[in-house]
Amino acid sequence: MRIVLINPPHTSIGSRIPDDHLPPLGLLSIGGPLADAGHTVRLVDADRTNMPLVQIVSEALGDAPDAILIGHSGSTSVHPTAAQLFRMLKAVRPEILTVYGGVFPTYHWREILAECTEVDLIVRGEGEETAVELINAVEAGLPLARIAGIAFRDASGKITATQPRQAANDLDRYRIGWELIDHRLYSYWGGKRAVIMQFSRGCPHLCNYCGQRGFWTRWRHRDPKAFAAQIARLYREEGVVFINLADENPTSSKKAWKAFLEAMIAENVPVQIAGSTRADDIVRDADILHLYRKAGVVRWLLGMESTDEATLTMIRKGGGTSKDREAIRLLREHDIISMGTWVVGFEDDRWSDLWRGFRHLLAYDPDQIQMLYVTPHRWTPYFRIARDRQVVEPDIRNWDYKHQVLKMKHFHPLMLVLAVKAIEVMVQARPKALCRILFHRDPVQRHSMRWYTRMGRRVWFRELSEALFRRRLLKDGPVLQSFWGAPQDAEEESMMPPLRRPNQPAGQKDIAA
Repeated sequence: MRIVLINPPHTSIGSRIPDDHLPPLGLLSIGGPLADAGHTVRLVDADRTNMPLVQIVSEALGDAPDAILIGHSGSTSVHPTAAQLFRMLKAVRPEILTVYGGVFPTYHWREILAECTEVDLIVRGEGEETAVELINAVEAGLPLARIAGIAFRDASGKITATQPRQAANDLDRYRIGWELIDHRLYSYWGGKRAVIMQFSRGCPHLCNYCGQRGFWTRWRHRDPKAFAAQIARLYREEGVVFINLADENPTSSKKAWKAFLEAMIAENVPVQIAGSTRADDIVRDADILHLYRKAGVVRWLLGMESTDEATLTMIRKGGGTSKDREAIRLLREHDIISMGTWVVGFEDDRWSDLWRGFRHLLAYDPDQIQMLYVTPHRWTPYFRIARDRQVVEPDIRNWDYKHQVLKMKHFHPLMLVLAVKAIEVMVQARPKALCRILFHRDPVQRHSMRWYTRMGRRVWFRELSEALFRRRLLKDGPVLQSFWGAPQDAEEESMMPPLRRPNQPAGQKDIAA
């Protein structure tokens, strides 16, 4: 079959401002197995150039494909755009098969299939094996009910979810379809040719606000030596010099991570690596941090989330403020940039909480910070905690962690934005931080910090302008549960069977359309 993969444009300011863009790993991970199964696969990466929807439709349908597959890493906030694309595609080619995948459709499959009739099929959970089986079955005219991990409308119009597909044990079984992109078009870290990759999937920790942990179900990793060899090949054959890791927690296994670092050192390629991990893993690895830097690690994002122990307990973050501070110190000792994330927007936050958090950030002294807003996803346990809070942001394109979406007791959303913008300036522009940007002893890291500062400055002004002049928030919006629907935390693990309706016979998973 002729298949087109579409990466729709994302409206997030952070996606539109940078001059650098990374390739869509999720779609490439689907494209490789589909090509190996004998199908003709093409990628339309509309996100890279912010392509107009009319042009996307024209390019996607140009060679009369048999199927369109749409997915995006920011699947909640990009859903309105994806839904509109499906409508436009079907308006031109009603007979084309349309398939939707990603985190958001994995959990909202009932609503999507009921409200967007232009979506034919939804892939739930990891997609490599499911996509191949699905396309092969469609081509051969086989019953879809036999394919695990999908949702669709059956012949009678009922919305049906098949049995869940078990998470793949062997992440090296399917290859990434790198041939679908021109590597010259993708860069990061200030113009460096770059890709996004994934050493592991999942996370063993239980943070109750995380929208990714349940999607991957459990933590697994690739073969360390094979993964390092793949990076080395991309450097030698494609000129890739920067790897951004998409993992939630690549360092979960010290043994596996150390094996990867040693394999990268043995490959002896001048590749830089950035990613995110937990502060307690950095503290745990104090004795091998020299290997991190030697293997090419230049920056870690540390999910600190809060400087308040009570909040950390409430969101089940684990770890603590003392480990956050120690991890930053250890990274700096080894010339690895630390980026600390801080989440604001919890219901009871006051000025005193922001002030305390600001002082803690100064004491932690991270090289960079990223301020985020608490964003509850329906399938996470935190959604149940927040379900009675009022929604102030009705446009789900802004449910991207960079906009305040829920009402707070003590803050107007605009006041919170202004406070966040002030904290960002005071932390990033303090003399100590500026000295590192200007005079860091490592020229590689000096370049990295200057690039991040330039990009951050552009985003800062755009976010402030948007908050002041373009956002229209609700004064008396619906409560969260009314806005999204009932909590789905019982279905958080995407490889688990969906909930049955009350009085529904066991084993029956379909609902009326």
